[in-house]
Amino acid sequence: MRIGLLADSHLPSLVRSLAEFGPEIGDFLSGVDLILHAGDVTAPAVLDWCEQYAPILVARGNNDLFSDRRMEDRQLLEVDGWRIGLVHELRPQSRPMETLLASSTLQGERVDVLVAGDTHVDLLEFRSDVVLINPGSPSLPHQKEMRLGTVGLLEIEPGRVHAEIVTLGETPGSPNPGTPRHIEVGDGRVRSASLRGDWVLPEDLTPHGELQMR
Repeated sequence: MRIGLLADSHLPSLVRSLAEFGPEIGDFLSGVDLILHAGDVTAPAVLDWCEQYAPILVARGNNDLFSDRRMEDRQLLEVDGWRIGLVHELRPQSRPMETLLASSTLQGERVDVLVAGDTHVDLLEFRSDVVLINPGSPSLPHQKEMRLGTVGLLEIEPGRVHAEIVTLGETPGSPNPGTPRHIEVGDGRVRSASLRGDWVLPEDLTPHGELQMR
């Protein structure tokens, strides 16, 4: 199963759709089976636009001042034996995993993959047997002015999860600040990883197979 990850798709009042940033976001979403949005959607029209590509679930962000059938304070789902948690805010994300799970809207629920947004900064780590991914923002990355940014991808099958940060391209005059990277996890450890297109060798991992890729 291919799951597209979005977060913080803030749109200014003069922008009506994510399509106005170019075809890149739509091209990415056209290849997924499900979309998870980690909040700060800001407008229901964004969800309607995304849903033309795949079903979408949303974790409510602090700027989501509307109600929608697709949105909850948190989302929990299981895919091929992997439990996925979707929330909006985890600041600071550097805290121990048990603290993150306990203090977030997950309220201590155990997950294998934790998806969060809020910071607009892409992040991908494997800590305490949990894949932690923040897809950044497709439209306001790193809190810079509106431009193409980043999304996330999960490819899930029994016993294996591939998590990836995808940079969407470049907006003329406004470089994309995101960092492409991936982690593949199976049997409780990192099987492979890359950062900016370069493979991270197994000997670079911690003894427990943990990996922080900033």
